[in-house]
Amino acid sequence: MFDFLGRYDVLGAFWTTVQLTLLSAVGSLVWGTLLAGMRVGPVPLMRGFGTAYVNIVRNIPLTVIILFSSLGLSNTLGVTLGAADFQVRGFRLAVLGLILYTSAFVCEAIRSGINTVPVGQAEAARAIGLSFTQVLRLIVLPQAFRAAIGPLTNVLIALTKNTTVAAAIGVAEAAFLMKEMVENEAQLLLISAVIAFGFVCLTLPTGLILGWVGKKMAVKR
Repeated sequence: MFDFLGRYDVLGAFWTTVQLTLLSAVGSLVWGTLLAGMRVGPVPLMRGFGTAYVNIVRNIPLTVIILFSSLGLSNTLGVTLGAADFQVRGFRLAVLGLILYTSAFVCEAIRSGINTVPVGQAEAARAIGLSFTQVLRLIVLPQAFRAAIGPLTNVLIALTKNTTVAAAIGVAEAAFLMKEMVENEAQLLLISAVIAFGFVCLTLPTGLILGWVGKKMAVKR
């Protein structure tokens, strides 16, 4: 019944999905943390930029951002991200688009964690002479990350599922392979079940493990 799967590189497609997820997650965490720092920072211009970025990007469909990364940056502006091969360039542009989109949600998750840190701790740190950057790095963010593990887990799971949008620009991940299989095989239900099972195998352990970590790392108030 599943003999047709031998003609397709299912594991390779899901490995591409995993790579998209991991690289985008790291980039989104870095950029999202910077955005969160801007949103709570003392400089009005930076606060305005962080707020505008989050509110605008969250309301743009991910498909539009991914297509802009390919058609706008690559085809129109000639941005290749150092890749001459079409597949590699598409993969890198997809990672860039996912980072730009997901970092807005990461920012809000981290900002929710920052809001759980008592204001008195930051005020005490400023009173002993620490700068805003030092307060954020040494006192606020370590506690904020521990409080935000739950929301960040939800963002990571959503990111895993959002990688399917990369198929729109020809990245050979799981959704792209599913489209090819559906076009060539008369096994729609089986193909859908296999791809769905693959995503469950990726997202369910992530939710369970990070949920357990979040409970263990929670800050006791």
